[in-house]
Amino acid sequence: MRIVRFTPGPDTGLGTDPLFGVLDEEIITVITGDPIYQGIQKTAVTVALSTVRLLAPVIPRSKVICVGKNYADHAAEMGGVVPDQPVIFLKPNTSVIGPNDTIVWPEMSERVDHETELAIVIGRICKDVPQERVNDVIFGYTIANDVTARDLQKVDGQWTRAKGFDTFCPIGPWIDTDFVPGTQKITASVNGEIKQSSTLDEMFFKVPEIIAFISQVMTLLPGDVILTGTPSGIGPMVAGGHATMAIEGLGELTNKVSKR
Repeated sequence: MRIVRFTPGPDTGLGTDPLFGVLDEEIITVITGDPIYQGIQKTAVTVALSTVRLLAPVIPRSKVICVGKNYADHAAEMGGVVPDQPVIFLKPNTSVIGPNDTIVWPEMSERVDHETELAIVIGRICKDVPQERVNDVIFGYTIANDVTARDLQKVDGQWTRAKGFDTFCPIGPWIDTDFVPGTQKITASVNGEIKQSSTLDEMFFKVPEIIAFISQVMTLLPGDVILTGTPSGIGPMVAGGHATMAIEGLGELTNKVSKR
């Protein structure tokens, strides 16, 4: 099941407030409330996908947790190796934007990079989750771009500023509640040119290990999003251009990049 969050078009008669829905082919069935908190309760109202504006399918009320250096080839291109335990860091929830929104290039940065990632959406409050029970706490999966001001990352020696700007966490286009990570292809392209290409099974720490580890560190809340790391091929996005993150079976997430 694909869950979308959207703003209705002016001709739909559904008002202007964001709504949630279930996407089936090109038709959205509106659901009541937030499905992560209130469950998936369908209404009789439907609307065409072509008449709405998709938003980030989840706005984390609490946090976005990220895993660094989780693909060996990316760790190598950054001059290191995959660590013995997951390296985790946070992005603020204010960095989240949705499909087709604009990534704003900060004035203080000369280089803004793409990082395509599988994102996990947490569906219930949890702590110390055993690996064999992680599916009990996952609401679904989506795509994310862990946008990074690479020059600032090097200057700071840590990642908060470089990855924490507003608009630096595009998420979407929907949450798939049935997706099962396996050997699906994951890519990133800039202005139509492929820059990253790998498969999800190249992740060193898999989803069960990631959730079990993070939930030992901090309580996970409904709507929290976990980014699982990026493969090699990271590089700059083009000011005034666009970038597309894609995962086989999950679709594509495209965002414009503002001019400097």
